[in-house]
Amino acid sequence: MNTPLAERMRPKALDDYIAQTHLVGKNSVLRKMIESSNISSFILWGPPGVGKTTLAQIISKTLDIPFFTLSAVNSGVKDVREIFDKIKSNAFFNNVRPILFIDEIHRFSKSQQDSLLSAVEKGIVTLIGATTENPSFEVIRPLLSRCQVYVLKSLAEEDLILLMNKALNEDVILKNKNIEVKDTAAIIRFSGGDARKLLNILELVVESDNNDDTIIITDEKVIDRLQENPAAYDKDGEIHYDIISAFIKSIRGSDPDGAIYWLARMVAGGEDPKFIARRLLISAAEDIGLANPNALLLANTCFDAVTKIGFPECRIILAETTVYLATSPKSNSAYMSIENALKEVNESGNLPVPLHLRNAPTQLMKDLNYGKGYKYSHDYEGNYVKQEYLPEEILNKKFWTPQNNAHEQKIVEFIKSLEKINH
Repeated sequence: MNTPLAERMRPKALDDYIAQTHLVGKNSVLRKMIESSNISSFILWGPPGVGKTTLAQIISKTLDIPFFTLSAVNSGVKDVREIFDKIKSNAFFNNVRPILFIDEIHRFSKSQQDSLLSAVEKGIVTLIGATTENPSFEVIRPLLSRCQVYVLKSLAEEDLILLMNKALNEDVILKNKNIEVKDTAAIIRFSGGDARKLLNILELVVESDNNDDTIIITDEKVIDRLQENPAAYDKDGEIHYDIISAFIKSIRGSDPDGAIYWLARMVAGGEDPKFIARRLLISAAEDIGLANPNALLLANTCFDAVTKIGFPECRIILAETTVYLATSPKSNSAYMSIENALKEVNESGNLPVPLHLRNAPTQLMKDLNYGKGYKYSHDYEGNYVKQEYLPEEILNKKFWTPQNNAHEQKIVEFIKSLEKINH
């Protein structure tokens, strides 16, 4: 049988559906909608492998509604129109609205999403979209306003173990094998809350074991089997986070070769270029910061560029930015300053704003001395005058500590020059 384990174990009914009880459990919103046979358009938002496609299929099967499906990765406006034409040319019993399921709807362009809008508004179809990205950013507002958004969560450890045991005991192939699970830590960790990934790993380990008697699953065996697979780079799993960690640490460590290598690993693995660009933005602020403020500007330009261009050309822009950040002087003083200030806020609470710093738009506020005694910097020599800007309780606190690099030392000299004015 060539059908993968994950497909063989795909639930056919709500009672077989594991996890997401907040949506499909007893008295939950989606279950009530299904039981009432009154389905409205909605979008399922959650990480891969949590049952978005399966849930849409179960709804269609439970209600016996015609079900059309498209993948936004390889479908366009033409495909959407062909489905609408097919729906219009068929008279469905009781005027039932067919379900149009669009996987990865966030990958549809604005014009493609616009092509859905009229059919949803007119009630030609019930739209069910699935996305791994925040629909607030990726789905056009008119379409989003006509859809409820339901959030699906990564499967918890107990859900994954339940699924694994269900596969071992009920799958048409695995139930006929003598399989003993000694360890679960590795398979749970590498699954990363993804049901499909767990079943794929389980199938890989079982199929790679030549023992005709008992197949024993251990953490060591899971790790060995995954390491033997060159396709181990997984955009959504633990290795994904290991590689992005190595990438950022190479930049922080001023190693352009290491940074470029890990960038290449992500590019070759099909990583979303916007994800890489976002991490470069964070690194520019957190690790380079005031030592080279232009790094943030370049990283921001890089993000804008990759959203316009995409692969394969944007790999060059990512590489240029990566090398620039890796070879820039480093400082985390800005990062540490906000951490220090947040710690103070958590410890001292909401200290009152000094009266002289308060705004006074009304006469009552002026009568209460709001703004009284405030010195307007531009009225003074060098556009500076010494006055207190912190609450009285923490007057002497210092949150920003300059580091020893050329740019921050210039800032230090500038501050010193201000302190010499109007004393």
